[in-house]
Amino acid sequence: MKQITAKTTLAEILKIPEAVEILVKYNLPCLSCPFAKSEIENLKIGEVCKMYNIDTQKLLRELNRVILGGPKKK
Repeated sequence: MKQITAKTTLAEILKIPEAVEILVKYNLPCLSCPFAKSEIENLKIGEVCKMYNIDTQKLLRELNRVILGGPKKK
C-alpha cells in the first residue's frame, strides 16, 4: 500500500492488520460503530480524526511507520 493520508478511507486502512492495532490504540470509535460499518468505504481517516478530536498528523505518522517499515516508537 502507498502512504496513508488524511484522505485514505477506513476501508483501505482496515485491510492492514498492524494498522488496525494502531486505530484501536487511538480508541477510534468507528471500529465498533454499526453506522460506520455501513459507511466505511466513504469515511476518510482525516474526517474521523477531526470529528473525534484525534491528532491526525500523529496518527498518520504512526500508521505510515507501520506500512512503510520505518522505526517503531514505543
